[in-house]
Amino acid sequence: MQLLSPEVLASYWSAQEIATNLLVFMNLLGALLLGFIVGYERSYHGRAAGMRTYGLVCVASCAVTVIAGYPNSWYGGAALLQQAATATPMPDPTRVIQGIVTGVGFLGAGVIMKEGLNISGLTTAASIWSASVIGILVGIGFYGAAILLTLLSAGCMLYVSKLESWLPSRHAIFINLRFLPEFMPQEATIRQALLDMGYEVAGGSFSVGYQGRAQEWRFVALALGQDFSKPLSAMSGHLIHLDGIDSFNVAHARN
Repeated sequence: MQLLSPEVLASYWSAQEIATNLLVFMNLLGALLLGFIVGYERSYHGRAAGMRTYGLVCVASCAVTVIAGYPNSWYGGAALLQQAATATPMPDPTRVIQGIVTGVGFLGAGVIMKEGLNISGLTTAASIWSASVIGILVGIGFYGAAILLTLLSAGCMLYVSKLESWLPSRHAIFINLRFLPEFMPQEATIRQALLDMGYEVAGGSFSVGYQGRAQEWRFVALALGQDFSKPLSAMSGHLIHLDGIDSFNVAHARN
């Protein structure tokens, strides 16, 4: 039988192959939704890894796991036929998949950047890993599942960020306050000013420095809710009128 014969090409889209791909897709869809639920908890608390990152990692992990349960459908079933005809064991594709997933993991780590309390590139790294799994599905002959995983991944990256913005969340911001020399700030006053702006100090994030006879306070503040917290541009107008403030710095904190 020729490799490019209509019979060989049709085997990849036979009724059995399509049914297997649909079963794989149902597993992928369930994994994606469950990943969203776990990721929303992180997104709600203002973490860098949110629904998109958790969803992509969960669906890609499911894909490389579930295809191991359908060896009869690998390569359109041609691997099983060839093994039966030659009585020679076929190489195990799962070993190749293991090497691919490990190698691409190092590639994804290279796009993750950390600057201060901000971490970026996590979703990009997860999408790279998901793209490698799409390639694995194509290589093993699960064309339908690869197409569906591509649509799921693209939809996740395009629309889930909008969904996150609609859902309730408590984003975090980093605040650095530098006071005038000899001025003694009161923590209760700062906390009350933050509450008036819709924020509260995150536990365990408070640090105090002293240089040039001036105190410098650093801490992370959590929004009480999307409808209560003020944007950073509006916060600057409130902070500048606090007693004893010499300078300040406010930035988003996603870690």
